[in-house]
Amino acid sequence: MVGGLSMPSFLLVFFLFNFSLFLLHEMDAIRRSEWKLFIVLKDMEESKAYRVFTFIHLPLYTIILCFLFSKYQTVTFWVLDSFFIIHAILHLFFEKHPRNGLKNTFSRTIIYPMGLLATIHFLLLFQN
Repeated sequence: MVGGLSMPSFLLVFFLFNFSLFLLHEMDAIRRSEWKLFIVLKDMEESKAYRVFTFIHLPLYTIILCFLFSKYQTVTFWVLDSFFIIHAILHLFFEKHPRNGLKNTFSRTIIYPMGLLATIHFLLLFQN
């Protein structure tokens, strides 16, 4: 206990590190116009697509954080770990897409470890 509060579990800290990679990726995705890969947003006027893509993250992050710090934490781990794994695989499939601005070393250094860490976290969840 530290100051009356218990330290977060290793699994939570491990997950939060990976979730932080996800947040970094989304920041990078906004900088690199990732909306150009999405069916609904790709044909929108650039500034409007940017605003929609960016703003959509507010409810997304709020929902994730609410579930992450609720009695549904374990289920949230499973859902987000699965998403991070599938997300990394999708990025691999879209490597050659002409509108993909995330084909650089910096972006890849965020995306692919996120999938790997999610796989490890997922496996650790089943061991506990």
